[in-house]
Amino acid sequence: MSSESRLREEIARLSKSLFDRGFSVGSAGNVSAAVDDGILMTPTNSCLGFLDPAKISKLDRDGNHIAGDKPSKEVFLHRAFYETRPQTGAVVHLHSTFATALSCLTDIDPQDCIPPLTPYVVMRVGEVKLLPYVKPGDEGMGDMIRDLGGRYAAVLLANHGPVVTGKDITSAVYAAEELEETAKLLVLLRDAPKRMLSPENVEELKAVFSGY
Repeated sequence: MSSESRLREEIARLSKSLFDRGFSVGSAGNVSAAVDDGILMTPTNSCLGFLDPAKISKLDRDGNHIAGDKPSKEVFLHRAFYETRPQTGAVVHLHSTFATALSCLTDIDPQDCIPPLTPYVVMRVGEVKLLPYVKPGDEGMGDMIRDLGGRYAAVLLANHGPVVTGKDITSAVYAAEELEETAKLLVLLRDAPKRMLSPENVEELKAVFSGY
């Protein structure tokens, strides 16, 4: 089995895991991963729980669709991450419940909308910027990501959901899961006094686990 074939199988396996555990519903969400000659991406209107590895879309380095079914309409935001963060090996976009709930609130910090509640959200996700609402599939999504200049590994799309990157497909999925679980904690603790990690705690984690 070629490395691309293995990656197709891995995208399908991990996407099904996300779907089975409620991180996506229906045809919501999309996943992509980089290969040597382009990008593999879940097809438009596909369900993450029932992907056929052979039908996963393939785009060349210029974004041209060259194999598989038609790619997700949100291909623009995926490509923007690959273009601005060379270390990106995969991108996961979900409509997961609690992260999406946070994206609808008006009183979250747009510069850091997933504050450092636990060490693992610092280690796996980092700071998360809230981006303004645009309709799904709008090419403006890509422009907003490019404007960040590669400074964020994850963003929250207002009234839409999270987009999380990683060095490979497994890392990106784990980071997306960590973001969702942290968002759940933030919603559960919303009206309670909270103890966040201190700036010193955060800097220590970044120094020790920068390559995590």
